[in-house]
Amino acid sequence: MERAYNFSAGPAILPVPVLEKVQKELLSYKGSGMSVMELSHRSDLFEEILGEAESLLRELMHIPENYKILFLQGGASLQFTMIPMNLMAGKKAYFVNTGSWSEKAMEEAAKIGDIEVLASSKDKNFSYIPEIPRVPSDAAYLHITTNNTIEGTAIFTPPETGDVPLVADMSSNILSSVYDVSKFGLIYAGAQKNIGPAGLTIVIVREDLIGNVAGLPAMLDYAVQAKNGSMFNTPATFAIYVSKLVFEWIKEQGGVAGIEALNRKKAGLLYDYLDASSMFSSPVNKADRSLTNVPFVTGSPELDALFIKEAEELHFENLKGHRSVGGMRASIYNAFPYEGVEALTALMEKFVATHKGGEIHV
Repeated sequence: MERAYNFSAGPAILPVPVLEKVQKELLSYKGSGMSVMELSHRSDLFEEILGEAESLLRELMHIPENYKILFLQGGASLQFTMIPMNLMAGKKAYFVNTGSWSEKAMEEAAKIGDIEVLASSKDKNFSYIPEIPRVPSDAAYLHITTNNTIEGTAIFTPPETGDVPLVADMSSNILSSVYDVSKFGLIYAGAQKNIGPAGLTIVIVREDLIGNVAGLPAMLDYAVQAKNGSMFNTPATFAIYVSKLVFEWIKEQGGVAGIEALNRKKAGLLYDYLDASSMFSSPVNKADRSLTNVPFVTGSPELDALFIKEAEELHFENLKGHRSVGGMRASIYNAFPYEGVEALTALMEKFVATHKGGEIHV
């Protein structure tokens, strides 16, 4: 069966070798006669999966021992609430506003306590990363979004925050670029872009930030989740299993550094084409361009719509830009093949030749 070129921003493409292994083990995991989806989360087989997943992620991201890794549910969106509940402790939280997801995080945190925007790129439709001034020393934390899925910008060098915890939403570029985890107090990410199936959320949190607020609901308390090894309730067992296989695959690609090198090659090919094209262009500041989410436009809504239609007919799927931005967006996550980017640029060049001058031929 021919696979489509899937440019979805999430749930997103998974590595074919991982899907093949899932298929092979689907009915009977390790000769148990049961699918992973049927295993008790208290069984030795699943506890082994969970332990290996945590060990591999710690190895891949060089996570120090004084950080807990939590496998939670509720998506990154639940973390918009959990983080201020666990970290604010009566202090003010500061935010760098770089797009839609930053604003959602701010909106939820404001329901818990005082917040303030430290820097913002809203003045130019979030097309760049703003200069980030030093955060006040009495802040609860500074929140950044390392990659803006919708707007196509990224922060590759995190700001210095001194003793103030740096909190990062890495949902769309975790394991895509190398980051020094020790620079962060807390990292969180929905799994459905670079890690595994939807339904799993990864939280990497420094131990001194856990358990400082009393009386929290159990499911929303990092201390409870850490004490119970991410199994206070039934975890997303199948998603954790697939994620473990993805971690193994990333290790085989040379780890995060190897993956980042490939991502830079893929993104470079697409951006070079966009910069040279007479029709297509990138609306994002060059220095701040994402490696994983690439918005682009023709300048004509009619041509944009026609390109998306023609692309879909050839099984180039999910290229339509987010409704708040328009145009097109190619999400080229870790599992997306280099050959797919080559195919996309060839398709774009053919489209230019057919519709040069803005003519719409149908």
